[in-house]
Amino acid sequence: MMTNEIRAIVGLGNPGLDYAKTRHNAGFMALDRLASKKGGQFVRNRFGLIGKWGNIVLLKPLTYMNLSGEAVGSLQRFYKIPTESILVIADDLDLPLGKLRIRQHGSSGGHNGLKSIVKALGTDQFPRIKIGISHPPDQVRVIDWVLGRFSREEWKILDPVLDQVVEACECVVVEGITEAMNRFNGL
Repeated sequence: MMTNEIRAIVGLGNPGLDYAKTRHNAGFMALDRLASKKGGQFVRNRFGLIGKWGNIVLLKPLTYMNLSGEAVGSLQRFYKIPTESILVIADDLDLPLGKLRIRQHGSSGGHNGLKSIVKALGTDQFPRIKIGISHPPDQVRVIDWVLGRFSREEWKILDPVLDQVVEACECVVVEGITEAMNRFNGL
């Protein structure tokens, strides 16, 4: 049993078909994978798309990335969840495609969804799993890169990483964040 029990897992992304399978939606994709492996389904409510994994709430905010904190803050207040019990899954430009990194807490790293959550919760003291999407090539603007879709070749790299994220979530929930960091960081 871990000290800071995870009570919510949030996958970051943008809603709508226009954003499906984009790099910025890696968090949504990971949460979809988790829900499908755990038999969960998402239903729309005031926080976004909500699912369950046992007693853990799964959330895909429908506020668009830059306002993710509104949904996460509302969820936190409604369920009275300590910030350290909210696990956030997000894409990360600073990690190579195919890598994941687990952190117990930390800055937003320039990620607007994480910035919004830090602002809404009033702290950066929440665990997160970051999924590497790599930096854009020199001539590509960051906004175009993160809102661009994964190529077929990139998807071959990302797909098994989504399974690793599911395993990492299971590890965080069952064995704790420290064990998950030891096991998954550096893969």
